[in-house]
Amino acid sequence: MFTGIIETLGRIHEIQKDQNNLHITVDSSITHELKIDQSVSHNGICLTVVAIKDSLYTVTAIDETILKTNIGDWKTGDIVNLERGMKLGDRLDGHIVQGHVDQTGTCIKIEEANGSWNYTFEYDKTLNNITIEKGSITVNGVSLTVVNSKTNEFSVSIIPYTYEHTNFKDFKVGTKINLEFDVVGKYISRLYSINK
Repeated sequence: MFTGIIETLGRIHEIQKDQNNLHITVDSSITHELKIDQSVSHNGICLTVVAIKDSLYTVTAIDETILKTNIGDWKTGDIVNLERGMKLGDRLDGHIVQGHVDQTGTCIKIEEANGSWNYTFEYDKTLNNITIEKGSITVNGVSLTVVNSKTNEFSVSIIPYTYEHTNFKDFKVGTKINLEFDVVGKYISRLYSINK
């Protein structure tokens, strides 16, 4: 479980294809604090640490993860948002995030707004995920509040701190992002699809 509050950024050092899997090596300032078998969120994707060497650690993504996320588009040198699993007793500053990406979305608009930034994302509505106005959403692992919720798109506002300390500053129109919808919204959407 995660909170969607990004701890630090990592840089993709190496990507190796192994049959249907991807072994991804990340260079990070928190590597010395990690251990084998530990879960770390990478752009919202919960991946298990399988190897550690100096400032580098490696995680493995299986076929299901590659199909449902943007991980197949990652390249050496890319910057990813990192968060370690939450500890019991810690403050829940974001919201409950599972690290299980529901689907990808696409950035369709970026606006600077007097010191903050507004981003609009579009997603495939046929997968029956929904956003709720003023509800929570996880974009590339970042816990955010939904504004302008529509059937297949929504917007979020980013403060300067989040802009500087996440990979939102690298987004462009057309950037593919990982989405994890709020568990409450998921429950409502499932009820809606059952009762249609």
